[in-house]
Amino acid sequence: MERSLLQWRLLPLLALIASLLSVFFASRSYEETQGNKCSLLPHDHYWISSKRIVTPDGLISGSVEVNGGVIVSVVKEEDWYKKQRSRVKVIDYGEAVIMPGLVDVHAHLDDPGRSEWEGFPSGTKAAAAGGITTLIDMPLNSDPSTVSPETLKLKIEAAKKRILIDVGFWGGLVPDNALNSSALSSLLDAGVLGLKSFMCPSGINDFPMTNITHIKEGLSVLAKYKRPLLVHAEVEMDSEIDDGADNDPRSYLTYLKTRPTSWEEGAIRNLLSVTENTRIGGSAEGAHVHIVHLSDATSSLELIKEAKGKGDSVTVETCPHYLAFSAEEIPEGDTRFKCSPPIRHAPNREKLWEAMMEGDIDMLSSDHSPTKPELKLLSDGNFLKAWGGISSLQFVLPVTWSYGRKYGVTLEQVASWWSDRPSKLAGLHSKGAIAVGKHADIVVWEPEVEFDLDEDHPVHFKHPSISAYLGRKLSGKVVSTFVRGNLVFGEGKHATDACGSLLLAS
Repeated sequence: MERSLLQWRLLPLLALIASLLSVFFASRSYEETQGNKCSLLPHDHYWISSKRIVTPDGLISGSVEVNGGVIVSVVKEEDWYKKQRSRVKVIDYGEAVIMPGLVDVHAHLDDPGRSEWEGFPSGTKAAAAGGITTLIDMPLNSDPSTVSPETLKLKIEAAKKRILIDVGFWGGLVPDNALNSSALSSLLDAGVLGLKSFMCPSGINDFPMTNITHIKEGLSVLAKYKRPLLVHAEVEMDSEIDDGADNDPRSYLTYLKTRPTSWEEGAIRNLLSVTENTRIGGSAEGAHVHIVHLSDATSSLELIKEAKGKGDSVTVETCPHYLAFSAEEIPEGDTRFKCSPPIRHAPNREKLWEAMMEGDIDMLSSDHSPTKPELKLLSDGNFLKAWGGISSLQFVLPVTWSYGRKYGVTLEQVASWWSDRPSKLAGLHSKGAIAVGKHADIVVWEPEVEFDLDEDHPVHFKHPSISAYLGRKLSGKVVSTFVRGNLVFGEGKHATDACGSLLLAS
């Protein structure tokens, strides 16, 4: 009787304990699956496996261990079973390629001030869907341009909690700050990763062009910080348009004649008159010059090769649109293809690919430069008046692969052009490789999978209609994108929260 009474009295207590345990485990389960809205994967510690992992030592079959947003081990398949991995999540991607996430050092997200052109939310969503894990935003096309600590602060505030991937910033070298070393130092101290200048009009009122004196002075300041100067290398000269001739503004060849290769050659020849100071022992040793979006693969490229051979600290990039398109195939009035410097003829494109394969061009960038559709003048088709810029951010990986296969491009080369070398240019030494100690910035993609960029394909940048890539068939489907271990894009979906980090130099 006493035993029954005791059991009866214990029943409510046991029920309460059971209820509390049920709530505890239910809430824990909910927290694991819902609590981290920065990631589609409810794990901080996990392995990802594949038959094709691109590492600094080559292509391996194996696994990558991620813990706390960092790569903590990389093992080959034969060593995989020796690893202790009990209770650790394993994601097997099979034959899909695991590669370091892309680092895009040249993109315009136009935020703040022109978010109707793009903006950090849409731009970084597109980047994540394209396998880009780090993006360095250009100082112009936002309003105001990033040319001072105050305008950089506006950029930082606009980006906070609105970026899905990691984002850094270039500052602007303009006449107002170029001859003022304290002003430039203040901008660099505020955290920009380097500077950008134009040798021709930029098209943006508060970002005027620089001359060679401005550039020389800028390099002397940059030398102390060991950061790069990125240069739009075109200089205005005579165009190839004949006065009085019937030059149809809807013809792409008319526009091409307004920016001949001599503009690039003249600017680069002028620029290289001061890059000799970046040599070891030079007055600007420690500074570095990076020539953006090279289009001319003839005399301009030869000048760059000569400067490198002499020890100048110089690198050069080109962009996928120069490697994918040629002037001959651009339809009349299709201003989606307008950019500066312009897309040139097919033989020049072949020389660009040759330079990529031989290592004379160091890296690739998107130069994603969007605008509002009405500024592209698609209905008028006037190449001379339309806004210039190619919208491409989400497509650069499949474009590089699709058009590069005929030239024998390897996965290791893609990783070098898009990850390793760009991260080094920006001074981001914790990025750019699948290696122990690096950020777990990873793209998983399927090179063999083809898809059509048609109206049904999900495009995440703001104005898909102005992209020159629409209507193309591409190879290379992005499956998953990890940023510092967070799965920010997978199976066509993005993480709920924007948890990318701001990258500020110190």
